Parts: sequence; C-alpha cells; structure tokens
Amino acid sequence: MKKTLFGILAACLVVAPCPRAATDSDAPPEPAAQKAVATEEAADKDAAPASTARRIFVLPVQEDIMPPLTYLVRRGVKEAMDAEADVLIVHMDTFGGRVDVTEEIMNILGRFPGETITFIDSKAMSAGSFISAATQRIYMSPDALIGAAAPVTAGGSDLNETMNDKILSMIQAMIRTQAQKNGHNPEVLEAMINKNKELILDGETLCEKGELLSLTALEAAKEYGDPPKPLLSLGTFEDLDALIEGLGYGSAERTDIEPLGLESLATWLTALGPLFLIIGAAGVFIEMKTPGFGLPGIVGIIGFAIFFFGSYVAGLAGMGWLLVFLVGIAFIFVEIFIFPGTMINGLIGVTLVMFTLIMALADYYPGTPVDFSFATDAVLRAIPTLLAAFIGSLAVLYYISIRFPQMKAYQVLASETASGVAADQEIHAEQQSRLGLVGETISPLRPGGKARFGDRILSAVSEGDMLDAGVRVRIIGNSGLDAVVELVEEEDDESV
Repeated sequence: MKKTLFGILAACLVVAPCPRAATDSDAPPEPAAQKAVATEEAADKDAAPASTARRIFVLPVQEDIMPPLTYLVRRGVKEAMDAEADVLIVHMDTFGGRVDVTEEIMNILGRFPGETITFIDSKAMSAGSFISAATQRIYMSPDALIGAAAPVTAGGSDLNETMNDKILSMIQAMIRTQAQKNGHNPEVLEAMINKNKELILDGETLCEKGELLSLTALEAAKEYGDPPKPLLSLGTFEDLDALIEGLGYGSAERTDIEPLGLESLATWLTALGPLFLIIGAAGVFIEMKTPGFGLPGIVGIIGFAIFFFGSYVAGLAGMGWLLVFLVGIAFIFVEIFIFPGTMINGLIGVTLVMFTLIMALADYYPGTPVDFSFATDAVLRAIPTLLAAFIGSLAVLYYISIRFPQMKAYQVLASETASGVAADQEIHAEQQSRLGLVGETISPLRPGGKARFGDRILSAVSEGDMLDAGVRVRIIGNSGLDAVVELVEEEDDESV
C-alpha cells in the first residue's frame, strides 16, 4: 500500500522555511569565526573517539533527491563496504526531493555497518533533513540550514486533507524510526514535517503551531534538557576538511565517491537491459556462423558490456562480473569448437553465464550471506529481464538462422571479416564437394551439433529430427557453414 501511494503520488517534499519563534532568551548573532570555534569545541566534547578509523568514504548528496541519486548512493555504500571503511560521511547540500527515493536512500545508508555522519555544507531542506536523520551524527557549516519538510504533490501543491493525513502519518513513523535508531530527538524532526506540531523545550518555544521548523547551525547545536544535549547538530565546522580533521580522521585514508555523470541514464540502461542482451546474443551467434573474428563478435561483446555497465551505474553490480561472463562464453566456445561432445565445458560455461547475469541484476551488498533467501530474491529480481531477453533472443536467432545465410551481409562477413579466410567461391566449392559424405555424430543434434566425417569435424544440423550421438548421417546440403545431414538407415549405410 505504501509503495502504491508513493508511485501514484510521486510525492515531493517542499521547502517551506519557518523562522524560529522569537524569545526573550535570543541573543545577538555571533561572528562566523566565533560560531565555528564555539561549536567545534562542542563537537570535540560530543564526538565519539575516532582514533581507530583507518579509512573513510565521502558520499556527495548535492542534488535533488531523485532516482539518479539512488544509484550514486547505492554504488558508494557498496564500495565503502567492500573496502571495509570505518566511517561514511554524507556531504549534504540539497533542497529535497521525492519521498520514495528518500526512503530508499535511508535504507541503503542503514546497510553500512560502520559509523555514519552527515555534514551539511549549505542546506539539508525537506528530504535532505530526513536523510541526515538516517545517519548517526550530524554536523553543519556556519551558514547551513536544515528543516522545512512537509509533503506535497509532484507539482508542488498541497495534498488534500485525507491524502495528507495518510502520507504525513507514514512519514512521521518513518522518521521517528530513524531518529530513535540514531539517537536524534524525534520531536525536533516531527516539527519539521507537521505544521500542527508545537515544539517547546526548556520552556522555550522553538516552533509554534502552523509553522514548519527550520534551524540554523547555531540553533541546531544549542543544548537543551537535563543533562544538556544538542538539539540536532553536534557541532559546526567551516568545511568538510575541517570536520575530518576535527573528528580525528585526518590520518585516515580518504575516498571520495564521484558521480559518473551517467546516473541519469541508468534508468534507461537498466530498462533496456533485455535489448542489450539480445544484441549480445545475436552478435555471438552470427560470429559462430562466420569464419574468423569480426564485426558481429565485436557488436556482441559491446551489447553485453553495455548491459553490465548499466548495472554498474545503477549500483547493482561491479564491472568484474563482465569478466566472469566472458569466461563463461569462452567455455561455451571451447565446448562447441575445440572439444565438442564433452559437455563439461558447456555446463561450466552456461552456469557461469547464468550466474553472472543474475548477479548483475541482484542488489548484493558486500558481506551479505549468500543463502537461500538471497538466492531466491536475486532470481526473482532477474526473472523479468532474463525472460524478456530469452524470448527475444529465441525470436531473433531463429530469424537469423533462417534468413541470414541468404543475405548479402552474410556473404561479406563470410569472406571478408577475417584475414586469410578463403574467398566465397572457394567456400562454396568446398561445401559442394562434401555432399554425400557419410559420417558419425559425436554430439546429439537437437537439431544442431557436431559430426565427424573422416578426419574432419563439422558443425551439423538435421532437418528437424533429434539425433543421438554415435549415429551415422549423410550430408545432403548446407545451411550457411553448417552441413545439413540426414540419418543413414542400415540398408543404405556406406563407408566414407
């Protein structure tokens, strides 16, 4: 139900800053330098020991909270986990964005096993404040703002009362969960969401009813309660480098996750995944039907590479799976062309190919146990893409096998794609000379396979019958470079 609401509404979080209600205790603003020094001292007091941190990752969240950002965050968190990073710092500067994307990003950040920190460089408005709450510690720059997070429609208008109540209740529960999990004050975050939420701490009205709470760096770092505790921010630093030094991470190895610039294309790359698999399969199939190595093989490899690259950009899998996939293809080639009929190479190749295709679509996080539950989820995620690719490939390969040998493109590829290949006339003459030869199948023909004629092993295809290995067959024609054969009855049997 929740996902349906998100999908139909495509809700966004509006930026509607609300100044704090003035109180008698408000003091004149301090100079920026004094603010930074004062709150850095507070940060030193509240910061957890960081001397053991050996590696930190910095993840930028500096754009609207939309699907492309999910791909960046997912990739960054997985790389940090794979590197066994101790600390993940979210470098925040955003006006906000979609609720469904925000929830997914919060869930992704929750998978990181180490310490999570948000540094708000300029603003964490709307959905940005929610993502900040999904980390264990929050710090701000002197001029940073956080807050104002009421839900609205994708067009920016207010929700109707019923829908607003549903969405608001759900978001409040979601944010309370994150706040309680990470040690933040849930009431502060709820005052950023709900206009009807009045926030009063230590007798001071921080946000009146009818307003949305927004906080400056000083206001977010002010202490309330007994014992005193910062309202939301543990301290203020001039910039990210100052934060890293101030928290004692200066000697740690630092990695900054960089956007690829293609995240906006990841949605299309993943959606067109079946098409790229079909292109890859068609290219490899045509390459197997033509001598040498040429354009079809290159096109096939490019098709598969784009498929795996799309998964990499979307943060689903690393490009290393492409290498494993090509190893699987190599085993299949060995089975077909070098050691036909052995089966073991083919089984290994098919297993590797299927495994890598599933893993390229599985949302695997380093350290996750590869158990039955994970395997089931991975297969279910992969089924739509692989099923579409399988059906499409069957149709395309069937068409190619029937029509391609009669196309001019085949004649060109057969005679010109590889250096040293015999001319088309010589190939045709050689094919004609083997008509009538009788040999023996060395692999099942279903309907294609391998057969031995004297000391030569040829690719053979029956006229549609399924023939077992070890039966005698006669060449009666040619289909491309394949020999078309028929079963030799015992009374017609003759030696080569």
